[in-house]
Amino acid sequence: MPAPSGSTRRRQAGAGRHRASARVRRRRAVAAILAVVVVAVVAWLAILPHGGTSRHRTALPPARAAAAPPVLDAAESGVLSWHLAAPLSREVAVPGPPGQLFVLGGLTSAGTSASGVYAVRTATGETRQIGALSAPLHDAAGVTSGGRALVFGGGSPVTVGTVQAFSGTGIASVTGSLPAPRSDAAAVTIGGTAYLVGGYDGSRPDAAVLATTDGRTFATVTVLPVPVRYPAVAALDGVIYAFGGQAITGPHAGAPVSVIQAVDPARHTASVIGALPEPLAGAAGATVGGEVFVAGGDSPAAGRPAPGLGTTQLSGQSGAAGSTASTIWAFDPVSRRLLPAGRLQVPVSHAAVAVTGSTAWIVGGESGGAPVSAVQMLRPDRAFGTAGAAGAGSPYFGARLLIADRGNNRLLLMDAAMHVVWSYPSPGLPTDPLRFYFPDDAFFIDHGTAIISNQEQNETIIKLAYPSGKIIWSFGHPGRAGTAPGYLNEPDDAYLLKNEQVTVADAQNCRVLVINANGTVAHQIGTDGVCVHHPPTSVGSPNGDTPLADGNLLVSEINGSWVSEYTPAGKLVWTVQLPISYPSDPQQLGPDSYLIADYASPGQIVEFNREGTILYRYRATSGPGMLNHPSLAELLPSGVFMANDDYNDRMVAIDPATGALVWQYGITGKPGTAPGELNTPDGFDLLLPDGSTPTHPVTGLVRASVLYGPAPGPRLVWLI
Repeated sequence: MPAPSGSTRRRQAGAGRHRASARVRRRRAVAAILAVVVVAVVAWLAILPHGGTSRHRTALPPARAAAAPPVLDAAESGVLSWHLAAPLSREVAVPGPPGQLFVLGGLTSAGTSASGVYAVRTATGETRQIGALSAPLHDAAGVTSGGRALVFGGGSPVTVGTVQAFSGTGIASVTGSLPAPRSDAAAVTIGGTAYLVGGYDGSRPDAAVLATTDGRTFATVTVLPVPVRYPAVAALDGVIYAFGGQAITGPHAGAPVSVIQAVDPARHTASVIGALPEPLAGAAGATVGGEVFVAGGDSPAAGRPAPGLGTTQLSGQSGAAGSTASTIWAFDPVSRRLLPAGRLQVPVSHAAVAVTGSTAWIVGGESGGAPVSAVQMLRPDRAFGTAGAAGAGSPYFGARLLIADRGNNRLLLMDAAMHVVWSYPSPGLPTDPLRFYFPDDAFFIDHGTAIISNQEQNETIIKLAYPSGKIIWSFGHPGRAGTAPGYLNEPDDAYLLKNEQVTVADAQNCRVLVINANGTVAHQIGTDGVCVHHPPTSVGSPNGDTPLADGNLLVSEINGSWVSEYTPAGKLVWTVQLPISYPSDPQQLGPDSYLIADYASPGQIVEFNREGTILYRYRATSGPGMLNHPSLAELLPSGVFMANDDYNDRMVAIDPATGALVWQYGITGKPGTAPGELNTPDGFDLLLPDGSTPTHPVTGLVRASVLYGPAPGPRLVWLI
């Protein structure tokens, strides 16, 4: 599956954020005081019901001076537009050369161990086999050390103790052996030392935490108080944390546990420091940007995720089996608690994870008990909220999202946690005498106290008072198309200008109207019924008329795929023909940078300039990221694109830097009215708490200032 093409896209609106160094914050955070005996007893009691019994206990780290609790970034996480060639789980993934991952071994969908070693380019998904393990393996642990990938133990199908080194090509060499056979362990590095945590020999637990610098000699650092298989492991400031895992012995053998264990290699100690919010086994652990995340895993408490509420659905997966979790947790080292920070787009357990730069890559894994080919990304991002806050991980954190749910003839307003907080029509609100039908777009106006919406096939524009739902202005005749004064024919993209005039693309009349508050027409661009691109005399079925900062209008024409800038009085400023199928609702990003949706299947999100040069293109041709007639794409303050994916019955958010689908509302291709369901959504808007509307700043309270950062090209910084 191809990845987005064109230039590498900047994270525009979020790129200028400044915050204290994450590593500095964590160093401060480690200095917190905790009551040693109380935490030990509480944590120990928390794990007993889940089979975490052990006769060996070691002391907790000594109490330290108090510090302010850290504020942890929420997670941006998404499924890439590309995927592995075949489903794979229980593999090893390590960083390769810049921009690449090495994926080694694993378990196939046929239940057999794999021996292949593959190089995967994270920018494009290009995958090629570059070698093989000395023998097929799954459930091994791996790290990068000394320029090589080291693979420890694993199952083939019996547990083995071999250590293999892969240098980038050919067959991996056996460089040594573990003190005993071990599989289902996790590995992490601190400095030049690799540590092996958890696992068993095929029947008995192996609690020893091993350290090696060369893959040949191993030293026992300490032992885990609670031996487990499949822990999620990450290191922060010299301490190794093991989250959950699967009990190996006792009455709950084979069940996930909720224990959090800390290993201090410098002190040769291991201790139980707390409990997870839910038992987890096979989760992915990673330290990214100085923050520890735990993602996914198997849990009896996970339940079935509600379809359509924030996550995508993989083709052919019912999600009915198993208990695979989708929650992403951020670990607070001061309180020793996990805080909800977001959700995986595809719930997985037993996935491989590797960190390159500021991103963790979660490769393959199992969802509902079946291997998947999905590759997901995860990174801390304050623009997606703070861990523990309602809506953490949302691309519109701190705002409310208005959706014009066209096929259901309704407007929905959701908070960042995807709770519907207002809808129209609704019991208790005034009845619409104009028959609210076919809302094609909806935008907040007047400091968030009203909404303007055009009903394309009802031939009307209305202003609704918010939240009362009272109609305070209207134009057109319900269900009656025409060209005479006061009539419309499929009105599209109605905007309120700052001078209280309304602009609308009157598509089938092939004109753009600027309408006064009293209902008279102040200006008209185009000639009634002349639907060809012949500026400034005629326009070819306009479907967009976005107001610009200079007071002009950005007009898109269906016929011929033209985009033009006009003055409200109809003077042409510039025009360009784009190499796309069906231009829809262009938006301005910078002085010479524009965004547009290609209303086609597969659909596209395209950035271009006035010369028609394509600066960026998102176009997935299959998989969960493929768009089906997207009608509106906007750049959110978080730096991602949000789009109506009309014929897929969903709203989506796409990270332009990676092409990852980071959020979804609606069940792909399944229309409905229940929570998490939409029917041909065709418009949206954001409302900030101060009443401003950042996605259409010219018509709201926000003014857009164009800045130029280190990366070529403009980015928008929103100034309230």
